[in-house]
Amino acid sequence: MDYKKAGVDIEAGYRSVELMKGYVKETMRPEVLGGLGGFAGAFDLSKIKEYDEPVLLSGTDGCGTKVKLAMIMDKHDTIGIDAVAMCVNDIACSGGEPLFFLDYIACGKNYPEKIATIVKGVAEGCKQSEAALIGGETAEHPGLMPEEDYDLAGFAVGVVEKKEIIDGKTMKDGDILVGIASSGVHSNGFSLVRKVFDMTEESLNTYYDELGKTLGEALIEPTRIYVKALKNVKNAGVKVKGCSHITGGGFYENVPRMLPEGIHATIKKDSYPVLPIFDLIAKNGHVEEKMMYNTFNMGLGMVIALDPSDVDTAMKAIKEAGEECYIVGSLSNGEKGVTLC
Repeated sequence: MDYKKAGVDIEAGYRSVELMKGYVKETMRPEVLGGLGGFAGAFDLSKIKEYDEPVLLSGTDGCGTKVKLAMIMDKHDTIGIDAVAMCVNDIACSGGEPLFFLDYIACGKNYPEKIATIVKGVAEGCKQSEAALIGGETAEHPGLMPEEDYDLAGFAVGVVEKKEIIDGKTMKDGDILVGIASSGVHSNGFSLVRKVFDMTEESLNTYYDELGKTLGEALIEPTRIYVKALKNVKNAGVKVKGCSHITGGGFYENVPRMLPEGIHATIKKDSYPVLPIFDLIAKNGHVEEKMMYNTFNMGLGMVIALDPSDVDTAMKAIKEAGEECYIVGSLSNGEKGVTLC
C-alpha cells in the first residue's frame, strides 16, 4: 500500500504546479519575493511606508455552487476569475488596492490539466485586479469528494490609506446612487438557478433568442472585477461616500450594509436595463420580483454613493475603465434600509 493507491497522487500534484507556473508568473508584482513552491508566499511591504496610515484589508470567498455548472459544462477556465472577483471586489468596496491573492482548490482527484486550467482563470482575475498570485493549495480528497468534483475558494489582502477608507460616514440626504453593470448572475444565487433549470448538457446547450447565446454561456459568464473602475474614480479626484458589492442577498441585504444610521436608499428599478438572464430565471422559475432582488444582482454588480457634484466625473471615469454605469437612485433621511420602486 502507498499514498497513490490510497487515492492521493503526489506526482499529479507536481505536474499541476509545473503546468500552472506560467500563468502565475504573469501576475507578479515587484513586491513579490521568491517563486512558486515555497511554504509561504512572501510580499515586500516596504512600499506601504509611503502611506501615512496604511490599513490592511482582507477578503475571502468562493464561487458557491457555480462550480457545479463549470463541471457539467466541462469549462474550467473562467471559474477562477469568479473566485478572485468575489474577494477583490470586497476590498475595492472599502477603497483599497488588492495586493496579493491565494487560492485553495479541493478536488476528489487531481487531474493536472484541469487544475492548471482552473488556475489559469485565477491568474486572469489577478491580472484584471493587479493582484499577485503568490501561493495556493490543491488538496486531493479521495473518499470525501467524487473524483470529478472540486471546490474553489480564495483569500486576498489589500491596502488603503486610513483617511481614504470608504465607510459611509459622510453620506447625506440628496446624495446620488450610481450602479455599475454586472455581466450576469456572477457567483451568487446558483442554488436557486439550479432549481429553475435542469443542469444537464442538453439544457445548458439550449440557445435562447432573448439571451443571444446558450443558457450555459449566459450562466458561466465570469463575475466582473470592479477594481480598475473604482481606482479610476479615485484617481479622478472623486471621494466615493459608500460602496456596496451586490452579492448574495441581492439589494435588500447588501445596500443597507453601506449605509449609516438615519440614511435611507431609494433605487428605481427602471433606471437601468435588467439583463435578460434574470427575466428568464423569473419566468421559468415563477420567482417573485422581490425574491429576485433579494437573491440576484439583477444587472448591477456594484452600487456607489456620490455627492451630486461628483456624479458626472465619476461616471466618466467608470466608463473609461470599460464599465457601463447608470444613475439608479438617491439617499434621503430616514430609517436605515433600501426601497426599490
